[in-house]
Amino acid sequence: MQKKRENIIRLWFDMWLEQKDLGMDEIFTEDAIYIESWCPQYASRNTIKHWFKEWNTRGKVLNWEIKQFFHKADQTMVEWYFKNQMNNEQIEEFDGVSLIYWTENDQIKFLKEFGCNRNNYDPYENGDQPQFRDDKANWF
Repeated sequence: MQKKRENIIRLWFDMWLEQKDLGMDEIFTEDAIYIESWCPQYASRNTIKHWFKEWNTRGKVLNWEIKQFFHKADQTMVEWYFKNQMNNEQIEEFDGVSLIYWTENDQIKFLKEFGCNRNNYDPYENGDQPQFRDDKANWF
């Protein structure tokens, strides 16, 4: 069961890399909920499909690399690295985790992403008082 779920997640990531629907009807329930790390929420398979198709007119996923999986009953967490380029040439990259809830027949009924900035630093590198960067915080 875990291997099957991991393959479904890999298929979902591959869809983004290939910019093709390779079986969303099979992997998502009709009433699936998908929440991106920066707040948008899609509340049906049809909306997820529309978002996928529309987003791929504005950008391209360059890399979506799976680092590891964690499984517990009807839940899976997957840690990943993500990089995309929008049509305006802007490149975004971040680390993330997806929390997934499954149905009994291994369809995704809920998926929530969490993102983490890759531009990490130690604010105590130069002493006891923190020195924070003036950089604008990313959206996640």
